[in-house]
Amino acid sequence: MTKVKICGLTRAEDIAIVNRAMPDYIGFVFAQSRRKVDESVAARLKEKLDLRIEAVGVFINEDIDTVANLYLSGIIDVVQLHGDEDNQYIRRLKDQCGCKVIKAIGVGDALPDISFDADYLLFDTLSKQRGGIGKAFDWKVLNDYSGTPYFLAGGLGAGNVGDAIDLLNPFCADVSSGVETDGLKDAEKIEEFVNRVRGL
Repeated sequence: MTKVKICGLTRAEDIAIVNRAMPDYIGFVFAQSRRKVDESVAARLKEKLDLRIEAVGVFINEDIDTVANLYLSGIIDVVQLHGDEDNQYIRRLKDQCGCKVIKAIGVGDALPDISFDADYLLFDTLSKQRGGIGKAFDWKVLNDYSGTPYFLAGGLGAGNVGDAIDLLNPFCADVSSGVETDGLKDAEKIEEFVNRVRGL
């Protein structure tokens, strides 16, 4: 069964929505983005989050101590890396705090060489912004991939996530802008997305 991640939560209202919809993961973006939150906001939101939902912290080339401290303080449960972090960075981070790591991979016309010591990968549309542009890549490039379990991101919504799962059966379907209206998380869209992933 493909899992669900709703990324880019910023408000207490967002937490109330996901506590009803019950995705497997939510995401707090600590990298530069219109959805960026700081430590204090993320801490307040995490306190309200249902304990059965894991909070993922999204980072781009962040200082290892900063990431580790967010994990060790319980604000995040999983680390997602979207920058130039290499295996040395990942190993140092894991040694420091024991966290699980998702390493994001930008996908263009073909799948790049992959050799990361991460627990999961995240395949997203290749972009200068390093993800979060709300556009899908050609999923067929993943047809023959059978390596590290992966999160599928990029242009997903309730209308196409079922097709993505039928084609690829990813570990997790990851959405942000696809469940928003006017830049804010939309309760109906989130519920519909979660239900589509779970075949309800």
